[in-house]
Amino acid sequence: MPNAIVWFRHDLRLDDNPALRAAVEEGFTPIPVYVHAPAEEGEWPPGAASQAWLHHALMALDGDLRRRGSRLVIRQGPSEQVLHDLVAASGATAVFWNRKYEPATQPRDAALKKALREQGLQAESFNGSLLIEPWDIATQQGQPYKVFTPFWRTALTLLRTPALWNAPSRLPPLDDGPGGDALDALRLTPRRGWDAGFWDVWTPGEAGARDALDVFIDGALNGYRSDRDRPDRVGTSRLSPHLHFGEIAPWRIVAELERVRTAANSADMDGYIRELGWREFAYHLLHHFPQTTTKNLNPRFEHFDWAKVDPDSLEAWQRGRTGVPIIDAGLRELWATGYMHNRVRMVVASYLTKHLRYHWLHGAHWFWDTLVDADLANNTLGWQWTAGTGADAAPYFRVFNPVTQAEKFDPKGSYIARWVPELADIPVPARFAPWETPELLAKRGRGYPRHPIVDLAAGRDGALAAYRKTGD
Repeated sequence: MPNAIVWFRHDLRLDDNPALRAAVEEGFTPIPVYVHAPAEEGEWPPGAASQAWLHHALMALDGDLRRRGSRLVIRQGPSEQVLHDLVAASGATAVFWNRKYEPATQPRDAALKKALREQGLQAESFNGSLLIEPWDIATQQGQPYKVFTPFWRTALTLLRTPALWNAPSRLPPLDDGPGGDALDALRLTPRRGWDAGFWDVWTPGEAGARDALDVFIDGALNGYRSDRDRPDRVGTSRLSPHLHFGEIAPWRIVAELERVRTAANSADMDGYIRELGWREFAYHLLHHFPQTTTKNLNPRFEHFDWAKVDPDSLEAWQRGRTGVPIIDAGLRELWATGYMHNRVRMVVASYLTKHLRYHWLHGAHWFWDTLVDADLANNTLGWQWTAGTGADAAPYFRVFNPVTQAEKFDPKGSYIARWVPELADIPVPARFAPWETPELLAKRGRGYPRHPIVDLAAGRDGALAAYRKTGD
């Protein structure tokens, strides 16, 4: 059998893997390869939390391959040179991979495909990440969408999910195949072990993704529309890191949901699939507006009056010491688990960009380094949406009130009590804005800040004044 290199990237799974499927069905011996080249990611190389997840995900992928008789070849260095060396060492006549959509990787992959084909090799790329390719959907004028609702309405008319594909139970062995580097040589895990708490709540890898989907279907799917905004409940799928690393295909998620659809859960199911649509929208925007990873999509905000950053205030936000309980709870959850509930992400982001009036990139970089589901498309869309500078950001002047948000979505204060234990002994009504009861806070607050780092009313007024300067 001729050899084909299957180049794994953000598709760390075997089932529903179009590149692997092509190699198998075309009669090749697949040589599974991962090339570690973070410098090729441009301005956004993987953050620390993503690297920690990647270590475990690669370990899981290698284990899945070994149970089938194969193995993962890990190499470091420039992708083109590494793949050229592997082709020479293995005699491979084809290279298959699934597409990435980041601004730095798309042109690299296009140039690489051209170079491989010029060498006489079969070089093919596939869609392994999305329900709809970003370039396959456009307005009636042939332009990219900037508003989600019409985007998703059109997307639903085009949606054709591929058939599920289960990888063979056995793959050809690579006894004489090319060697690789040890996983530990990539130095993806932190030396101080600050990620230890991550693995109490996460299981990277394809099996972990399947288990998470099963747990979601059996639990949080029922009541998803009402509970997804409640950080005090298990109301979301928690599939985002698995989707980012490609440990499960989005079309398998849709297929599994459709398999259990009933009249009772149909509305919740559609609500969740719509959230998958937001992910599609994020990739649509990233492809058509690649500059938005660092620049405002709406040019009106290029001269917005962002406040000068006070390092102490920024660090207080990062460490969950702002004095606003729901904000601090979210950022501490992030530090401990590599994750933050989506509703809280919006409130936390609004606080940074509106009350503190710091440029959204300060938040985007912090999330990028600390989230296990840090995804360039979603991170960019989320921060620009909250800051009011991006797509679908109307009203751009929306300022989330963190106190009323906590009262509405954490009504018993249990989420706050879990992540800000200094406030666990304070009665619930006072837990949302403890500075309003200073004597109680001093007596039971156990070292919690006595005042927020910025007065909420003053911060809101300052933001609105700055937004008014942008004009209509």
